Order: sequence, then C-alpha cells, then structure tokens
Amino acid sequence: MIVIVAIDDKGGMLFNGRRQSKDRVLCEDVLTMTRNSRLWMNAYSAKQFENHNGENIKQCEDFLDSAAAEEYCFVENASLNPYEHKIEKIVLYKWNRVYPGDKFFDINLSDGKWHMSSVSEFQGFSHEKISKEIWDRC
Repeated sequence: MIVIVAIDDKGGMLFNGRRQSKDRVLCEDVLTMTRNSRLWMNAYSAKQFENHNGENIKQCEDFLDSAAAEEYCFVENASLNPYEHKIEKIVLYKWNRVYPGDKFFDINLSDGKWHMSSVSEFQGFSHEKISKEIWDRC
C-alpha cells in the first residue's frame, strides 16, 4: 500500500484529537495523484474530502487492513508503525510550520529502509508552501 500523510515540522499529525491543519489544494493534489487507484480512508478523513469529486474514495474504519498493494491510504489519525511491513511507498505532505501535536508520524525514515525519490513544493490555499516528499522502500 501507499500511505499519504500530512505532517508539521516535528512530525505532528493531530492535536487533541483534531487534525493540525487542512488545505483544499492539498486535497485536490491527493485526488489527482490517486485518480487511477483506490484511495482508502476512515470517516474522520473522508470529511476533509466532502466538497471534492473523490469517486475513487473507499471509506472504512479498518482501511489500513483493507488496502491492497499499490492502493493508497490517506492517514490522519492512525499509527502506521504496525503496518510498515505492508507499506511500499510513503507520500509526505509537510506544512512547513510547527503546530501543537500529540499524535506523530511513527515511521523512522532514516533507518535505511526508506529513501526519498522526489521532493516538490506548491502553494496551497491556506499555506504559502507545502512540500511533497515521496519515499520508496529500499
């Protein structure tokens, strides 16, 4: 599976049970990237895509168990460490800011199992700069 995660500069994903931030341009980028595949997510994340044409979105609470090889999972409030063996690629969107956080991205990208294959930047709607990193399994 290919996971998609948005984090702040400290790897934060959530604070007090809520996403740190959201951006509609980021949502559009996710839908463009995944348009030829399934995009799995839970109900919490699906709310973020309600105003977008996400015909490929599959919503289910055990989405990380349900996703097959080469299918995408948008992850906001789940631990990824238990699924690392199943992950083929990681797409990290970085807010380039520090927000309060109490739930963090829990995969170590510097342990030799992963290498960054590309990085790009774009302007979001509510964020001046969003970085997009693609990490492939070594």
